[in-house]
Amino acid sequence: MPSKPSIKRKTASKRPAAAASAAAIGRVSAPDFAEALKATSPVAAGLVETAQRSHMQPSVAVILPCYNEALAIADVVRSFQQSLPDAKIFVFDNRSTDNTAEVARAAGAQVFLERRAGKGNVVRRMFAEVDADVYLMCDGDGTYDAASAPQLIKAVTDDHMDMVIGARANIHQEAHRAGHAFGNMLFNSIYRTLFGNEYGDIFSGYRAFSRRFVKSFPALSSGFEIETELSVHASQLKLPTCEISLPYGKRQEGSKSKLNSVRDGLKILKTFIMLAKETRPAMFFGSLSGVLVALAAVLAVPLFTTFVETGLVPRLPTAILCTGLILVASLFAIAGLILDSLTRFRIENKRILYLAIKKGGI
Repeated sequence: MPSKPSIKRKTASKRPAAAASAAAIGRVSAPDFAEALKATSPVAAGLVETAQRSHMQPSVAVILPCYNEALAIADVVRSFQQSLPDAKIFVFDNRSTDNTAEVARAAGAQVFLERRAGKGNVVRRMFAEVDADVYLMCDGDGTYDAASAPQLIKAVTDDHMDMVIGARANIHQEAHRAGHAFGNMLFNSIYRTLFGNEYGDIFSGYRAFSRRFVKSFPALSSGFEIETELSVHASQLKLPTCEISLPYGKRQEGSKSKLNSVRDGLKILKTFIMLAKETRPAMFFGSLSGVLVALAAVLAVPLFTTFVETGLVPRLPTAILCTGLILVASLFAIAGLILDSLTRFRIENKRILYLAIKKGGI
C-alpha cells in the first residue's frame, strides 16, 4: 500500500516530459529531422538517402514489345540499363518462335508473354501490367538510340508532357524498303489533313508517356496501327505533347522487319477511316453527304435544262435517282450532327477520366 503513492508520483512526473518531447518533435522540420537521423549511424543515413531518392525521383519503366528479336534484344536491354540505370526494364514477347524471351531474361529484363498476335495487343497488355510514373516504349529491334532515352524522360518529368515522340531524324534514308518510306510520307500527310499537323512522325515506336496518358488510353487497335491511335488520342484530348528528333539506325544483320508494306498499310488506312468516323463524325458524314449532293447535282443538270426548254421530265428514273441521292445525303448530314454531339460527350468523359488519374511522382 505505501508504494502506490510513489508510483503515481513517478507517472505524473513523466507526463510533462513526454508532452515536452512531443512538442519538441513537432517543432522540428522534416529536413532537420532527416539530417539528425542520418547523423546517428551509417545504416540510418543510407536508409534516409534511399527514401529521399525514391521520393524525389519518379519511377521509370522501359517497356519493349518484341517478336523474334533474339539477335538484338540483349543489346537493347543492356543499352537501356546503361542510359537509365534506375529504370525497370520489361520485355513483352509476342509469340516469338526464337529464344527472344530467354535472351531478354538472361540480360536482366522482366519478361511477359502476350499470346495475342499484333503490336496493338502487346501495347494494351504493357499499359495494363506495368505500373510506373513514366513509361518509355521502344521497339526491341535495336534501331532506336537508347542513349537518347533521358531526353524523352526529361520532357515528361520536367516539361510535364504526356507523350513525347522520338521522331526518326533519317527515316526516309533508313526505312529499309522504298515502300516503308513512301508509306510514312503518305500516311503522315493524311494524318495532318485529318487530325492536325502536331506530329511529323506518327509511326515512331520510340515514345515516353506519363502515367495519366497510359492509364487513360483505351488501346483498341491490334496491330501496327496502334501508333496512329496513340497520336489521335493525344490530339483528341488536346494533351501536352512534343517531338524530339533522334537518330534512327538500321537493323542488325540477319534481323528482318515484321512490317508488311501492303497488308499493314491497308490496316493503317482502315484505322484512319475508322478514327475519322469516331473522332470527327461531322466531317466524315458531311463529306459523304457532300459527295452525294454533288453527284445528284451533276445528274440533275440535264434534267433541269430539258425541263426549262420543254416543260417535261423525259428521264424519270434519273429524276428518282437524284431524289434518292438527296435523301441519303440528308440522312448522312443528320447522322453526322447527332454523332458529333455524342463524340463531344465521349471526349468530356475521357477528359474527366484522364484528370482523375494521379500524376504519380512527377
